[in-house]
Amino acid sequence: MDRLQAMQVFARVVETNSFNRAAEALGIMPSSATRMIKNLEDYLGVRLLNRTTRQLSLTADGEHYYRHCRQVLADIDRAESTFPGGNATPRGRLRVDISNSLGRLFVLPAVREYQQRFPEVELVIGLSDRTVDLVQEGIDCVVRTGVPLDSASLVARQIGSFDWVTCASPQYLQAYGVPRSLDDLQKHQSVGYLSSRTGRSIEWHYLVNDEPVFVRVPEKLAVNDTDGYVTCGLEGLGLIRVGSYMVWPHLDSGRLVSVLEGYTAPPVPISVMYHHSSYHSPTLRSFVDWVIELFKNSKLGLGN
Repeated sequence: MDRLQAMQVFARVVETNSFNRAAEALGIMPSSATRMIKNLEDYLGVRLLNRTTRQLSLTADGEHYYRHCRQVLADIDRAESTFPGGNATPRGRLRVDISNSLGRLFVLPAVREYQQRFPEVELVIGLSDRTVDLVQEGIDCVVRTGVPLDSASLVARQIGSFDWVTCASPQYLQAYGVPRSLDDLQKHQSVGYLSSRTGRSIEWHYLVNDEPVFVRVPEKLAVNDTDGYVTCGLEGLGLIRVGSYMVWPHLDSGRLVSVLEGYTAPPVPISVMYHHSSYHSPTLRSFVDWVIELFKNSKLGLGN
């Protein structure tokens, strides 16, 4: 039995809570993962996992062994990353989840450059705006907008920021007029954007005399997709309030017009997040460093 491989399989099974997901992440058959864990338990003489048809859970011995496995695997990654060759080369599967609009507009158009630089890495990119559990879902890192939630197990590195823009199509403004103040918004129609967390339309947030003001604008239509939201604005269905990077081309072309420019809001941070012990992996580090560089050289980069 390859005890190091068995430890890697065991750790990934615990982190994904699934033999199938662990096997997929490691590029082996689920039956092989099951067999390795069984052989490991036989070798140690203890049960590491409680198995039912619906879930897995660690035994007391399993919790103890998992903590040591994580430390051993992290030490190996740290040691190997200090050498210029061998396993220091980024390789293998890397699972990343990126906010939908950021992935579509910034990361995917540039990802060929990453592939050319790191040809031995197999990228699996998810596009979503939902909250993900990196451990349970076997995701190596995420790129998200908004203020990161405090977490003792995650590192959050800000890589950029954007501003909010309130805008509408010329056709809408011609029909309903241009709002000059926040009070004017009550005479207008907006397109609502549904929060993936609450299922309700998100209030618009402004700063007035450095104090936060939340405004709910009348709406007859709400959507839960960022592309669809911008499309509604382009079609003259109402005012929209959106991340500046999503509408730059439409503002430049005149298909959308910015309004209420005197009313600001706090910039929204963009962060890459990963487990603090994972950065020793050359593969993860290659993507994190690359995405930091990508945003630094874009209009969303800090200081730009």
